[in-house]
Amino acid sequence: SWTADNIEDFSFSLVSLFFFLSADVGLQEVLDEHKVSLRRRCERVTEGSDETGSGTLLNRIYTELYITEGQSEEVHTQHEVRQLETASKMDTLHDAPIRCQDIFKALPDQQRPIRVVLTNGVAGVGKTFSVQKFTLDWAEGLENQHVSVVVLLSFRELNLIRDEQYSLLELLHVFHPTLQKVTAEKLAVSQLLFIFDGLDESRLSLDFTNRKLLSDVTQKSSVSQLLTNLIQGNLLPSALVWITSRPAAANQIPPTCVDRLTEVRGFTDAQKEEYFRRRFSDEELSSRIISHMKSSRSLHIMCSIPVFCWITATVLEHMLTTEQRGELPKTLTDMYSHFLLVQTKRKKNKYHEGRETSPQELTEADREVLLKLGRLAFEHLEKGNIMFYQEDLEQCGLDVTECVIFQKPVYCFVHLSIQEFLAAVYMFHCHTSRKTKSKNGHLDLFVRFLHGLCLESNQRLLVGLLGQTEISPGTIQRVINNLKEMNSYGISPDRSINIFHCLMEMNDLSVHQEIQEFLKSENRSEKELSEIQCSALAFMLQMSEEVLDEFDLQKYKTSERGRQRLIPALPVSSSWVILCSSFFNLRGDYSAPISNNDLCILQKKEQEGVPLFAQKPLELRWSGVPGFPPTPSWLLLCLWDPSFCGD
Repeated sequence: SWTADNIEDFSFSLVSLFFFLSADVGLQEVLDEHKVSLRRRCERVTEGSDETGSGTLLNRIYTELYITEGQSEEVHTQHEVRQLETASKMDTLHDAPIRCQDIFKALPDQQRPIRVVLTNGVAGVGKTFSVQKFTLDWAEGLENQHVSVVVLLSFRELNLIRDEQYSLLELLHVFHPTLQKVTAEKLAVSQLLFIFDGLDESRLSLDFTNRKLLSDVTQKSSVSQLLTNLIQGNLLPSALVWITSRPAAANQIPPTCVDRLTEVRGFTDAQKEEYFRRRFSDEELSSRIISHMKSSRSLHIMCSIPVFCWITATVLEHMLTTEQRGELPKTLTDMYSHFLLVQTKRKKNKYHEGRETSPQELTEADREVLLKLGRLAFEHLEKGNIMFYQEDLEQCGLDVTECVIFQKPVYCFVHLSIQEFLAAVYMFHCHTSRKTKSKNGHLDLFVRFLHGLCLESNQRLLVGLLGQTEISPGTIQRVINNLKEMNSYGISPDRSINIFHCLMEMNDLSVHQEIQEFLKSENRSEKELSEIQCSALAFMLQMSEEVLDEFDLQKYKTSERGRQRLIPALPVSSSWVILCSSFFNLRGDYSAPISNNDLCILQKKEQEGVPLFAQKPLELRWSGVPGFPPTPSWLLLCLWDPSFCGD
């Protein structure tokens, strides 16, 4: 029977339920509004530039990227372009690709849940596009609907408030105003995903050791401390975290904090073609561009990077659809020279600046701005900076309004290679003899561009920027001869390959042709190879579609330094690798993907009496990401010699 107390309790329960449901309905409305906001933010993208009001539907142009678990080994010893070249030869059949939408889904053999994901990839390879595609699919209700709220933040934005104090709740409200009505209580019971894009652009000091412990989302602290506590699980321990970075900056996150390490490798060969066919409705045009891309190995490799596909498409579309005549660019310097002119011409047409001119003609104002950009590019490339602030621009005499190829509110070139090209143009223009040094190869592409600018054809293209230059054929030949005879002492064998690339940029194909003839020869063991020929051979073996059954360095007639330059080609052997005793004098670490079967064969060959290391024992050490279990495919070959191996 109903009593007065029963009725009162029931009424109170109904009122409580009503308020609870009302609060949930209110929260759902906020979350729906947040989804609409993110959809608007991510549904249109711009390739290369970030012009207000422009953009293409992401779903129309998005091409699936090749994402794998783990990370390549060369991240600290190679320029990112060389990483691409090396990766292009790797056997990818055993690497199961991961869709960006499945980044938090554990593989069948993985037991523990994935909370923190770190995704690496070279500049322009598509990390941000992957983040946008993930977010768009979530906002449209297509994928990952178990996540209540996606919080998209870029380090570029966070840099602007790095000296200020915020609580995590305030941080959400500042960067996502649609979440203003979300309370701390609702955050605690919601499944959140924080995406931090562009760790390599961070100017925050992420200290995971001497940190202030935070567990309250309303507690104020520095932005750096908020991030470290969120990543370590002190703040919102159930929240998912996804961080993207270029490889060299990824070590800012301790491996113990990361549940999954992935790498965006860009486009596979099939995906490159898909990109161009999606971009151009004209089938004949896309086919001609694909055909030209395939004709140049360097362009084909670079097209693994989506941004370079955009650069290639921009240049070749212009050249193939206008009355402009001339040979299509085959070298990187040639491609970037054309790109600079095409972009300048587009700027003129967009703003109706002056009379119609040929692509090579630059106004004095254009020339002045480009050289200022070149100075900015050069000075900050030396320092390793890819992000700039207003004061950096002003120091180079740049007015922010002039920088139409920049992105606001923090400035950067649309791709690192464009910064490297403009830096080379500036240095070439200044005729400076200033010495630049790089221990990790970060200036290698810049050096390639410098050599490419020596070519008369590229100087003619950029005459409006460089002015009249007089480099005699004799001088060009001396530069080529110097490259061929360059002493590479102190330079790793892998980086010595850049000397060969410089020759290719100068359109000197002699070494390339010599090695092609060598590979066709039946009496290879009788032909002596110079050091530069060994670098060329190593590169050509790396790039070849063929996998060698055996790679025996003792069969090559060359000097000790020549054999050292062959080291980058070790991975091309599927069955065994044989080294010779002269390698005792090597200094440095060289990584090569060698399978467990290879290890057995190495031991077997030694037992059969092959003098691998002149009776010195061979030590095989794992070389991998610190804190992560070693993968069977990567070994560091090290001669057991204290002066070589250190500790």
